[in-house]
Order: sequence, then structure tokens, then C-alpha cells
Amino acid sequence: MILFRNILLLFLLLALPSYSSYSQNNLQSQHNTTLLVKEATKLMIDGKHEESLIKSRLALKESIILKNNNLIASCYNTIAANFDQLTEFEKAFFYYKKGLIYAEKTNNNILKNWLNNNIANIYCFDKKEYNKGIYYYKKSLSYCDKTKDSSQIVFTKLNITWAYFDIGKFNEGLPYLNFINKYHPIHGGSNTTVALNMLNGMYQNHQNNSEKAIYYFEKAITFGEKNDDKSDLSFTHLEYSKFLSKIKNYKKALENLIRYNDLTTEINNEDKIKKANVAGINLELDEYKREIDTIETKYKTNEQLMIERQMKNKRISIIIISSLIIIIILLYFFIQNTQLKQKNKLKDIQSKIQRNIINASINGQELERKKIASFLHDNISALLSSADMHLSVLNSKINPHPEELIKTKAILRDAHDKVRDLSHELIPSLLTRFGLFYALKDLCEKNSNSNLNFEYISLEHTKKRYDEDFEMKMYFMITELLNNIIKHSHASQAKLNLTEKQEELFIKVIDNGQGFDTKKFNIIEGFGLNQIRARIKNMEGKIQIKSDLNSGTMITIQVPIEYKKD
Repeated sequence: MILFRNILLLFLLLALPSYSSYSQNNLQSQHNTTLLVKEATKLMIDGKHEESLIKSRLALKESIILKNNNLIASCYNTIAANFDQLTEFEKAFFYYKKGLIYAEKTNNNILKNWLNNNIANIYCFDKKEYNKGIYYYKKSLSYCDKTKDSSQIVFTKLNITWAYFDIGKFNEGLPYLNFINKYHPIHGGSNTTVALNMLNGMYQNHQNNSEKAIYYFEKAITFGEKNDDKSDLSFTHLEYSKFLSKIKNYKKALENLIRYNDLTTEINNEDKIKKANVAGINLELDEYKREIDTIETKYKTNEQLMIERQMKNKRISIIIISSLIIIIILLYFFIQNTQLKQKNKLKDIQSKIQRNIINASINGQELERKKIASFLHDNISALLSSADMHLSVLNSKINPHPEELIKTKAILRDAHDKVRDLSHELIPSLLTRFGLFYALKDLCEKNSNSNLNFEYISLEHTKKRYDEDFEMKMYFMITELLNNIIKHSHASQAKLNLTEKQEELFIKVIDNGQGFDTKKFNIIEGFGLNQIRARIKNMEGKIQIKSDLNSGTMITIQVPIEYKKD
């Protein structure tokens, strides 16, 4: 496993002495403590974990007394590495993190690189938190760039590639893989050859390039068996098994899966043996952790403790103040939102009242139209016809016919015609006799002239009938829209389109006139668009007005149809 190799390389790295930051009067103590760290590292490499931990504890105690952040970080790293090899990953993670805190206070970019890399390994391989792992790998890579360590750059980019490929983000991992393929022959090592070939096989699998995928997987297996690299070899068998299952070579896939399980079992058995060799140490790990924490706390100065308390109090104060500010802001927005809701509710009520007033007014007008038209037709018109008939009888008995009688009769007939026309204007006879479509077609023909042509378009039968009140409402609304075109639009062409679909009537009134600014538009004389809007909304319909200056106007209406009741 790459994690294990990283640790070994790190210990070799930390074995190098460093005194650059030590003061002269503490040189001997620094030297002795450094030797302790080196001894602890060597013991860990030799698998003598209990002895290594004891040495590390002593080195940590001395390092804290010396206040040497570089040595403290190195001690924590060695402690973490011991736990790492004992597969106590949570404890290893804890001490890697503590080591990184002290390493960040130094200029030791090499140490910061390895600590970040090892933390990333635990995130990816053990915790399976790949996004966090990739974050720490990239931090590690930034320190590699600072130290200009080409082999470490290749090594870290290989880890990043593996992390991305493990979560299926091949496009993100590809640039890193291309870099490794280019520079691995120059700066890479044999200990990463298996992993590199496996990653190439995984990418070719993703690209569905079976021939190349087989080539790389087989190459990785051959090299892994030759060098007895069980960890990376086991992963290779697992990925190869997935690929073979994908191409339906189930027999060979099973063989590789069995090999993966065998290798995993071998690795686990080796770990058990390793733990058995340090019998009893696992029972003391938590106590050891507490002891290490005690060593660190014991040698902190009063000033450090005071600073920590001050920082803690400061954080608490910031949290309290922030909480109060957030509460005030939330309260403010709550009050504003409540007031806004109340205003909107009031506006809705006012709008509803206004619509009801408009609709009541329109309904009253329509009712009065029907009453007056009925009265004129059934009473006045009948009386005038009766009077004309009596005068005709009287006129036939008197010879010669008096001029006054002839004039009176002409006046009566003229009055009768005017009353009939008025009655038809109030309630068009074509509407009551033949229905909405017929009446609107006739209306378009009557309003057309040499200056303005109204085109009637509808696939519905002209004698199709709806509920009488519904037809009357729609007729007068459309009449008002056509009158607006005649009065205000200065158009030469206009269209009225009627369509029935899914028990709804769709109406389009289009003209090529001068148009108007819908944002500034408020109300038109007479029945008006605002009244039409109110009426359509009351009928649970929709109206849409599209118009721009010098671009004409299109009004679309959609209303549920009220059919004639049987």
C-alpha cells in the first residue's frame, strides 16, 4: 500500500539531523533529543513498536521542554507512524494532525509535505473521505513544489490520481496521470510501478479500450508478483476483476477476485502477527495517548495557557455576539416578511374588492342591456307597430289621404326602426339567434373597410352555441377590443382568431397598428382593458397583452367555456 511506503520514506527522511534553528546554549540538548527521535524512528522501521513508542515519548518530553516545534512535530509523526503500522488508524490520524499543527509553525516544508500526505492517505484509504483526502494531497503537493523534489511531486500526483479514479472522477485525475506517465521513468521509483500500471488500466477501462486495459493490468500483476508487492498487487487484482466482469469474462474475473481475497487475507494475517509480536501494547494505547497529552500540557508555560484561555474567551465572545447579530437579523427579516405578507394580503383584498366592483358594474350593465332591449322589443316596438297598423286602417278609410296622417305614419315607422336598431345594439339579434361565432364573423365584416380590414379566423362552426350569458360576455369583450383597434391603433390589418380546445376558448386579437407601452398603460376609455382583465379573472381565465410602440398589439385570452344547460 502506498501509505506504508510513504511512512518508510518519511522515517528515512527524518533520520537526517537538523540544527539550523537551535540556539548555541541548547545545542547539546537538541543533539540528544534528535538522537532519541532517530532511535525511535529506527526501532519503528525494525518493527519494534513498543520500544519505539517509549523512545518517542521521551523525545517528545524533551522537545516540549526545549520548545522546539520541529522536534515536537517529528516526535508526533513517529508516534503516529507506529500506530499507523499497528492499524490503529484513528490514533495515527490524531497524532498526524497534532504533528501538523507544530510543523506549520516551522519552515520545514519536507516534514509538512509528508504529514499532509499521510493524513490524506488515512482520509482516502481508511475513512473513505476522498474530498478531504484530495485536499490534503494537494497541500502536500504545494510543499513538494516549494522543495522542488521531483520524485515527491510524481509520488504525490500518483496518490491524487488514485483518489480521483477511486471515486470515478477520471477527467479530474487524467492530467495528473499524464504527468506521471511522462516523468515516472525519470523521477519515479520501482515501488510505484505496480500502482502506475494499475491506474493506466483503470483509465483505459473507463475509456472502454479493452486491449490497452488488459495490457496495463497484466503488466501491473507481473511486476507486483516479481517484487512481492502484496498491497498494490491486491488492489490491481480487484480492479482487473471489475474490468473482466464488465467485458463478461467472468471466469478470469473470478480468478482475479479470488487472488485479491487471498492477498488481502495474507496482509491481514501479517498485521495480526505484527500485533501479536507487541502483545499487550494495544491494551495500553489509550493510556499512552493520555500520557502523551499530559506531557504536552505539563510543559506549557503559564503565558501559553493564558493565551489559550484568552483565545477561548475571545472565541466564546465572538460566538455570542455573532449569535445575537444573527438573531437580530433573523428577527428583522421575520418582521419585514410578516409586514410584507400583510401588505400583500391587503393588496390582494383591495384588488379582489376592485374586481368585484368592476364585475358587479359590468354584470349590472349587461342586465340593464337585456332589460332595456327586451322592453324596447316587447313593449315599445309592439306599441309602435300597433299604432302604425291602426293608422294604416284609418288611412284606408279616408280618401283623399290627409297629409298629416301620412307624415304621422312615416314618423311612427321611423321611430319603430330606431327602437329596433337600439334594441339590436344593446343585444345583437344575430348573437341571440345564431350564436357567438356567427355574430363575431358578421361584426368583422361590418367593421372592415378600405382603411382597415378585419380578418375572421376560426375552424369552429359559425352556428355553434354556448351558454347565453357566456356568449354575451365574450361578445362585448371582443367588441370592445375591436373598437379599441378602430379608435386608437391606426392599423390597416387586424385578425380575430377563435379556437376551442379542451373545454376552453382561445381568443387572439392581433393588429399591425402603432401599439403602446404596456408598462405605462393604465386604462382605456369605456369598457377598457382593465375591466376586461377583471372580467377574465372572474371567469377563471387568463389574458396576455403583448405590445410595443410601432410594433402592433397581440391580445390573447383563454377562458373556460360555459356550455348550454340541457
